[in-house]
Amino acid sequence: MSRPYVDAGRTGQKRRTFDALVAAARRLVATGTSPTVDDAALAAGVSRSTAYRYFPGQRELLAAAHPETARTSMLPENPPEDVAERLEAVVFEFTQMIVETEAQQRTMLRLSLEPVDSHQQALPLRQGRAIGWIGEALAPLRKQLSDQEIHQLVLAIRSATGIESLVWLTDVGGLSREAAVASMRWTAGALLNQALSGGLKAVDPGASGGRLPSTTM
Repeated sequence: MSRPYVDAGRTGQKRRTFDALVAAARRLVATGTSPTVDDAALAAGVSRSTAYRYFPGQRELLAAAHPETARTSMLPENPPEDVAERLEAVVFEFTQMIVETEAQQRTMLRLSLEPVDSHQQALPLRQGRAIGWIGEALAPLRKQLSDQEIHQLVLAIRSATGIESLVWLTDVGGLSREAAVASMRWTAGALLNQALSGGLKAVDPGASGGRLPSTTM
């Protein structure tokens, strides 16, 4: 995330103020609210004028406060070489984070569905961070599958493991969060097993409306 105001001048004090605003926003979102910049400023003990120097609007504030913003990888420090173990580790961390930060995740999901103009900051759910984490887990498959096949598998796994899936499994499917997490982890493993045992049929994004063939579901 570009933070020119934070990175110029008295960067130490500015970063502390930035962190205080982000922490305040996270606390507020955790209560089920969607805080404005004014709300975060009040909670952090920062003046409104100062807060708006860091965050021109609510979307920018919530994007910075989103849990996925700070994570660059979901693999452990010494990741296993086996692709199934790598995927399990990543999906476990990802789904745990989704549940632990569900209020923030639901807020970001709602905002990600709203129209965005060219002056608004892209939200984490639109930047594909989880796609990168899953792709990192599946890196050993480059010896077996093409880049297109791996990307197809990554998208299939991502579609079954994020906040969107948690919302459907709990709100519509009626599962507990524990059962929903177990379902997401099982589905991720099943998709990997299908790719390894039955292969993946390459998908032409321009054909049949870009629908995935039944062999990948």
